[in-house]
Amino acid sequence: MNFKIDEFQKSLIDWYLEEKRDLPWRKNNDPYRVWVSEVMLQQTRVDTVIPYFERFMEKYPTVADLAEADEQDLLKVWEGLGYYSRVRNLHHAVKEVHEKYGGKVPDTKEAFGSLKGVGPYTTGAVLSIAYGKPIPAVDGNVMRVMSRIFNMDDDIAKVKTRKLFEGLVEKVISHEDPSSFNQGLMELGALICTPKNPSCLLCPVRDFCMAFHEGTQNDLPVKKKVKKGKTVQYISFILEDEKGNIIVRQRPSEGLLASLWEFPNHEVLSKWKNMVTDFESMLGKELGIEVDVIEPICVIDHVFSHLTWKIHAFRARFRGDFVESEVQKVIPIEKVENYPFPVPYQKIWKAFKKLRGME
Repeated sequence: MNFKIDEFQKSLIDWYLEEKRDLPWRKNNDPYRVWVSEVMLQQTRVDTVIPYFERFMEKYPTVADLAEADEQDLLKVWEGLGYYSRVRNLHHAVKEVHEKYGGKVPDTKEAFGSLKGVGPYTTGAVLSIAYGKPIPAVDGNVMRVMSRIFNMDDDIAKVKTRKLFEGLVEKVISHEDPSSFNQGLMELGALICTPKNPSCLLCPVRDFCMAFHEGTQNDLPVKKKVKKGKTVQYISFILEDEKGNIIVRQRPSEGLLASLWEFPNHEVLSKWKNMVTDFESMLGKELGIEVDVIEPICVIDHVFSHLTWKIHAFRARFRGDFVESEVQKVIPIEKVENYPFPVPYQKIWKAFKKLRGME
């Protein structure tokens, strides 16, 4: 098959300009807006991102606004979107742009790519879309499309394969309109060249697709399965006092779900004879209070990329002089939702409110 790059580019770009979805971050090519959208879209569906993006841009419309944002307020706006390291890295990077570049997002691969949390994909996406730079933006969608177009069976889970595809896209990318080209590849992967049952008969670049001509499109891309992560059992109490106040605590500033808030919890220990009574006793001693379990709330399974949390949540009453600190507080029940909680604890809180007839 004779692959003509200029015809391929034209077919892809023409289709994209005609069929592209009306998405809020496409209203202009402001580099800050493009950057925020690309960070949000990492490992998250478009439909999920749209309302988050709109709320985020309403609260932090400029680089300066985000640079000066309070981290807890920022985490609250991001709450539920997951992968919180993304927004922490973005916050750190935007502060650097504000201080070092006068609020202007750098337009070179070297400068922008050196910012915290900015990898090759984000660099290519932002610089091509916002600044018209012919730099590849290779994510899972793009690797799937390119693996089919060139009928390549390299394992896309490997780093060296991503680099291979980056080199390939660099050879075929449009220098006249790299923005539409890169977005066209992404859009093609999202709408037409889907993981299962691709809509080949609707594909604008079908004539250039080697996998379609060979009948191998459903076998590609090749991606070896990652081993399933382990499951860790936790127990958690929503602790109320007689006035309706709730104990909350903040997670460490580093690591998984850093700086978010949660209800007192502990990994279930194998030495415990009874999960509930042993945790009740341990927590009472740890916090210097008396704890009485009232009833179960729910059991939550929350899957991360590398492990699963299984949280057994209970409602409990506490009495005594609880000592507050910066990371451990007693707050009125109506103020709980002012704090940023990770998704599993949002689910526990929702189940608690239902149990209490609060919603």
